[in-house]
Amino acid sequence: MTKADLIDKVANDANVSKSEAGRVLNCMIDSMTNALASGDTVTLVGFGTFSVTHRAARKGRNPQTGAEIQIAASKSPRFKAGKALKDKVR
Repeated sequence: MTKADLIDKVANDANVSKSEAGRVLNCMIDSMTNALASGDTVTLVGFGTFSVTHRAARKGRNPQTGAEIQIAASKSPRFKAGKALKDKVR
């Protein structure tokens, strides 16, 4: 399902226009992105939890040359599915 498909589905199910559904979906995505960027977690009960994990700096290897390189510390988004979503998928 693409974002456009999701907008169509929301617009149809909620009986609103596609432009309204698109604005709501974009606002939700922006709000979640901003919360994660500031270090917060986003929990949608029954669906799952979005959070940010921290990766420590580490040494790695360049696969082409075999030279050792230093990989910088970074942050990465993470999603953990909720029980209701897991049960529905099973």
